[in-house]
Amino acid sequence: MKTAQALALALIWIVIPTFAEAQSDSKQPEYFNQSVADSNPLRNEQARELNEYIKLMAADRSRFQKLFQPDYSSPKAFAKSAEPLRAAFCASIGYPPPGKRPGKPATYQQIGEDAIGVYYRAMFPILPGVHSEGIFIVPKSAKGKTPLIISMHGGGGSPEVALFNGGANYNDMVRGAVKRGFLVYAPQHLFRADEFPKDIRRQIDDRMRLIGTSITAVEIAKITYAIDELIKRPDVDASRIGMVGLSYGGYYAQVTPAVDPRIKVSVSSCYFGVQEGRYAKDELSVPSDFQFMDRMTLFNDADLVALICPRAHQIQAGSRDNASHRETGKQLAPRARAFYEKLNLNDRFEHVVFEGGHEFNDAAAWAFVEKHL
Repeated sequence: MKTAQALALALIWIVIPTFAEAQSDSKQPEYFNQSVADSNPLRNEQARELNEYIKLMAADRSRFQKLFQPDYSSPKAFAKSAEPLRAAFCASIGYPPPGKRPGKPATYQQIGEDAIGVYYRAMFPILPGVHSEGIFIVPKSAKGKTPLIISMHGGGGSPEVALFNGGANYNDMVRGAVKRGFLVYAPQHLFRADEFPKDIRRQIDDRMRLIGTSITAVEIAKITYAIDELIKRPDVDASRIGMVGLSYGGYYAQVTPAVDPRIKVSVSSCYFGVQEGRYAKDELSVPSDFQFMDRMTLFNDADLVALICPRAHQIQAGSRDNASHRETGKQLAPRARAFYEKLNLNDRFEHVVFEGGHEFNDAAAWAFVEKHL
């Protein structure tokens, strides 16, 4: 009897909640709802806020001033005070690039000879499966240890400009060094490749950023790692290295000596201030390979000269070149010059606007190089 009563009570306890649940299910709760469109003003406000934030940070010099506190007590002290800025620049572009450097030797294959020099196809293993490749020229007038010039071509160019009679708009950017008795390494950088898409440079750069580096960093390494090998040669004077470049090559003639203090004199032709001018008109018009972190806030062209100073640096612009390759540079040059003036090294910086177009100005460049090398 007691067992039957207990069973009945258990069934009641099961049935009662079930009945209550059924009752509650019949009345659906009412939740608060609001149209997505109601927050449209807030989304617009978010966009406005972020837009103004970008403008504010772009104009804010406090981070640069905190990072770079120049010591003008001596050239050596100034160079030391620039090291935090150099480290930040290298981190921004991903330099040095990841990957173990190969232990393979450089190779030099003779490809030609003329009245002034002997020409070699040089190959320097720099990264896993990656070479720095270009033309190495030994002047016939060279005797003993000889200064080395890195001669960097522009966008769409190649080291074969060394072989042009007249040099196109490069003029004597390569052979001018040979004629003056300097060794020359004219590297090849990637702008196009017949078997790849037309935008292969951008594609490679985008993919490099995903592995912690950039095409700027790798192409700087193609120069600096080649220098590591070149200075092992008995005919290279490691204490006398210079670099010249036109257009895109002018870019590398600025960022490479900014990274590598072994480059004692540099000439950047038809580049300085171009990206800053584009940025002022339309931020997103700056080509992607110039869009590395803090490009405009910490590492604009004038500020990067602080990483070259107190070593000699010349900037060139053609009076008949596109205004974009000249006018913003005129505005930035005094800021770059100030680093040298405060060290009483005025003769080590030149901003030259020459009569000409988008071309390398031989007369100004080689006079400057010979003076400081």
